[in-house]
Amino acid sequence: MSRELQKTRSPAVDDLVRRHPLQRLESPSRSISAFVHPLSSSQSYVSLPSRVTGPPSVSLHGQVPVSCTTNSSTSNQSYGWHFQYLTIIGLSLATATFTLGLLSDATLFRPVFLAKNILSCCSAPMEFLISTLYWGLRAIDPTLVVPKELELPLETDISFHLIPTVMLLIDLLFLSPPWTISIVPALGLSGAIAFGYWFWIELCYSKNGFYPYPLFALLDQKQRVGLFVGSAVVMTLSTVILKWLYGKVNGVEGESRVGQVKKAQ
Repeated sequence: MSRELQKTRSPAVDDLVRRHPLQRLESPSRSISAFVHPLSSSQSYVSLPSRVTGPPSVSLHGQVPVSCTTNSSTSNQSYGWHFQYLTIIGLSLATATFTLGLLSDATLFRPVFLAKNILSCCSAPMEFLISTLYWGLRAIDPTLVVPKELELPLETDISFHLIPTVMLLIDLLFLSPPWTISIVPALGLSGAIAFGYWFWIELCYSKNGFYPYPLFALLDQKQRVGLFVGSAVVMTLSTVILKWLYGKVNGVEGESRVGQVKKAQ
């Protein structure tokens, strides 16, 4: 009986079996998905060496101590290295997400694809948060996020603080099934990341004597707590907005695409 069903099964049904009914394009696959993931992975990876191994004196966000301007090895030797910067952490997560996507395309091994989608629930909202905070603060006062003497070309700035967000959005909307995370777990995840990062930068400050972002030095302890609480809320809202946008582009569970498959049989 099952063999007879397989023989009569339409291409639309086969497509449904391979991917979630709301997923726009086939992934993992060796077609469009296998083009997007290597492109995204290489873009994020190329950004990382410039940030991690580049001259410390051109650190994007650092409140650079005097010694950093005279000794190019100071930043590399500081506690926490370049992973004091949220942008580096975000780029690392984005690179890991796209790499898992690339591996799933190459192997067609669905557990790897599942791991990519799980990591995306963290990396996409974080990059959304980074872009929102960075460009929002730059609009108010660029020196809140980068000293005036360390400004980078606009195209380089965009590659660090906007393109990863766009590429993760493309992956989510067209190459991924819908997220199942609800607002309460999203708030818990965002809060853990925000306060985990706060603990981390305070630890780095206790060792180095300077904060990675100029803004942090301008705030007292209570204001920094408020900043990280607000960041957790923004990241949670990012998850909600991305899920809403996915629904607008692809529909929601039980809607049209399952019906379309039935019509195609």
